[in-house]
Amino acid sequence: MAFVPEHIFREYDIRGIADTELTDEFVMSIGHAFGTWLSARGVRKATLGGDARLSTKRIKAAAAEGMMKAGINVTDIGFVSTPTFYWSMYRLETDGGIMVTGSHNPMEFNGLKVAYDKATLWGDDIQEILRIIKEDRMVTAEVPGRLSFTGINEEYLDMLVSKIKLGPRKPKIVCDSGNGTAGIYAPEFLRRIGCEVTELYSEPDGTFPNHHPDPTKRENLPKLIETVLSEGADLGVGFDGDSDRIGVVDDKGEIIWGDRLMALYWQEILPKNPGAVAICEVKSSMALPEEVLRLGGRPIWWNSGHSLVKAKMREQNALFSGEVSGHMFFADEYYGYDDGFYAAGRLCRILSESDKKLSELMSVIPIYPSTIETRYDCPDDLKFEVVDRVKQKALSEGLDTITVDGVRIVYEEGWGLVRVSNTQPVLVARCEGRTEDALEEICTDMKRRLIEAGSPAFDWEY
Repeated sequence: MAFVPEHIFREYDIRGIADTELTDEFVMSIGHAFGTWLSARGVRKATLGGDARLSTKRIKAAAAEGMMKAGINVTDIGFVSTPTFYWSMYRLETDGGIMVTGSHNPMEFNGLKVAYDKATLWGDDIQEILRIIKEDRMVTAEVPGRLSFTGINEEYLDMLVSKIKLGPRKPKIVCDSGNGTAGIYAPEFLRRIGCEVTELYSEPDGTFPNHHPDPTKRENLPKLIETVLSEGADLGVGFDGDSDRIGVVDDKGEIIWGDRLMALYWQEILPKNPGAVAICEVKSSMALPEEVLRLGGRPIWWNSGHSLVKAKMREQNALFSGEVSGHMFFADEYYGYDDGFYAAGRLCRILSESDKKLSELMSVIPIYPSTIETRYDCPDDLKFEVVDRVKQKALSEGLDTITVDGVRIVYEEGWGLVRVSNTQPVLVARCEGRTEDALEEICTDMKRRLIEAGSPAFDWEY
């Protein structure tokens, strides 16, 4: 094949510009290679779903054709959220599949989340699909696979509703579907469990005319915040383009980022499961492990990345975890995959069983001064070296360090983190302090360490 855009094979998915990189021919090769990979593991059935993007229907058709060449029987489940795609592997008893989605990325992007054994592939498994293509190792079956169609959205909604029973209080909620997949699920789900719902942008539209489909960015939340305040709602929830992430706004219009939201969920989970392991990604506020310890849990640090967190949960038999980016993984009463709707339902349940407002529930979880996740350019051939130098210097000085994903240096009054972006020539850094003065000192020291390690100059973002 003449055109192989290797850079679109990323750590957690395959993602690129739809019109120029995810061409029909190349997507067919991806499907064929993935079908070959599945066949080698004895898989004969796979599901295929897609989001609201304008290119999704075309890409799905090419992916299906490729998988069928390898002898895989493909069940197309239509226009679905990523959580519905995950559930399809349980409902339809398949061991693999492809979800075509650009997730929270700009409208010109699309991608393929590939799954096996009810989990998304990551790392070397995704690179192996690329190698199969480059080395022309695709296997063409003597009898091609068959394509069938089925719809499971109503069954999925019924399943969701069966999982959530609210207490005496019925929350008033503003639901921002962001013109993504959430519009076909979230408002109905929330009403069926007993919430009073005000809808924003429920009509699926792959041009995303109202705002970018990422509820974890402040610039995408003004309308949600405004509506929560004007309606006197108990909370607002937003979903990304494929609905595997949740963004939350409290009754005062304040954004609740993912790490503090996890701490609230642990307040419900840990009293029922004392001593449970709590997987904390390295970007999380220190408020999260502090709350876990207060509740009697055992925090352990781990990498960022939804596929990596889910894999670690399986290894640890963990009950719950999440990410700052809004992925929430419940395995105590659910399947363990990231489902924004279920996460919203669990939050509504917590509120329904309390006489406190969401802002009051959150007030016991500290908000420490911090930078935001500062991302800045650093060449691919330098970024790993910079992080390694910072890590080795900190270790040689005997500093308290967490090294599962980059290096998080633990100071007396806070912490500083630097890690490598898995998808771009970028370094990612963040600092947090117990006070503004502590934060300033930590930022100064971390910046010094990075520059001494050969990092390009940068400014912290707050």
